[in-house]
Amino acid sequence: MLNAVKGFLLEYALAVPPLVLAFEFNPQQLTRNRSVTITLGSTPATRGGYDFFLPTETPRVAQGVAVEPESFDVEILLDATDRMNEGDAIARTLGVEPELATLRSMVEPKTQGPGGVQMLASLGLGGQRAFQRNESASVLLFVWGTHVLPVFLKGIDVTESAHLPSLTPYRATVKLSLQVIEGNNPFWLMEKVRQTGFAALHTGQSAAAAIGGLL
Repeated sequence: MLNAVKGFLLEYALAVPPLVLAFEFNPQQLTRNRSVTITLGSTPATRGGYDFFLPTETPRVAQGVAVEPESFDVEILLDATDRMNEGDAIARTLGVEPELATLRSMVEPKTQGPGGVQMLASLGLGGQRAFQRNESASVLLFVWGTHVLPVFLKGIDVTESAHLPSLTPYRATVKLSLQVIEGNNPFWLMEKVRQTGFAALHTGQSAAAAIGGLL
């Protein structure tokens, strides 16, 4: 079994309060999803795409393609047991409630305040009507190993598994539903550079192995 490692969620904004969460999770429990929608022609002469013969003809096999943003399902562990055993007064009193409150704040809409500072929309500091609030979703950085991905937190699913006598949870498993923000932001561009480099490395290794097998 792999040891638990540290991951982070950081809010990429001037926020009140500033939001950051460190957590432990097992990389075996991370699910990445990516899909494309293929636009095909209506000609009855083909099934599943237009005819082709040469590699130069493959761009016309489909009439178009739409790429859906990549999404993640990550299961993390929040556990205050070690801190409680070390005498941490906050952990002994509040367990993992501060971490859960941080996640709830990350998933809540924000409003723009003075000086560009973002605040929770639920505090009611914006306009009284929905169209006046100028609400927006938090942009978060999901830091996992050497990956730094810009994401939206689309949902959290909390399972509390241990409680203090006050019924405050001190251990909880949380499923995070994340959507990657793709575009020209520096974090996504760096991830694409990594992806291209690793793909080229794999292609070179595979080609070398194939040539070696022919000799």
